[in-house]
Amino acid sequence: MSSVIRVTVWNEFRHEKNEGEEPSKVYPNGMHEVIAGQLRNQPGFEVRTAWLDQPEHGLTDEVLANTDVLTWWGHMAHHEVSDEIVNRVHARVLDGMGLIVLHSGHFSKIFQKLMGTTCNLRWREAAEKERLWVIDHSHPITAGLPEYFEIPHEEMYGERFDIPQPDELVFVSWFEGGEVFRSGACWHRGKGKIFYFRPGHESHPTYYQNEVIQVIANAVRWAAPMDTPTPFYGNAQPLEELGSSK
Repeated sequence: MSSVIRVTVWNEFRHEKNEGEEPSKVYPNGMHEVIAGQLRNQPGFEVRTAWLDQPEHGLTDEVLANTDVLTWWGHMAHHEVSDEIVNRVHARVLDGMGLIVLHSGHFSKIFQKLMGTTCNLRWREAAEKERLWVIDHSHPITAGLPEYFEIPHEEMYGERFDIPQPDELVFVSWFEGGEVFRSGACWHRGKGKIFYFRPGHESHPTYYQNEVIQVIANAVRWAAPMDTPTPFYGNAQPLEELGSSK
């Protein structure tokens, strides 16, 4: 893999089009433009955007073939995402493309397909404080972060979060209302790496916060494909002469 990490920032881009509502004020050009704009300031990233209403949801074979890491935000139109595109993304993840699923993307078809569970949870919209605790200080996704950081106003997600046991748990959140949540979790599927990161309600300016973008940037670096051999499947010939050790 080259030293440049090719990132595609995918967004449903529906909430922000409702004029006069809070998401259109917070993200007038879409959440994807805010995330992508800040990732472009990171060294070694080449960033493009894509969204639901583009042909093939902006995720053509060519785009995905030239994507090392895909970030995904969706909410109100999960059902509108084509199964064909979901299968296309799924195949790319198994082949090594990294996937970062943000906030309400937990209910996306692609995340549910990769997890094999409902990915359901508790939630509450009360603009309450969220405190994210780093619980794996050795993990590359936590690089440059303090012991914890706070988001002043966020939607609450609470346990139980119906996901398979993470391969690595990086962050746990606490909310003013008392709930806790596994808010930063990693999995490996095939050759690909997946990171779920909880913050990012559409009515709050979460993606302008430095620590949040630092997590996403770190996750992009972690999830980028590694230059490893493709596994071989099927009938295998012996490497040694059978019976020679008898």
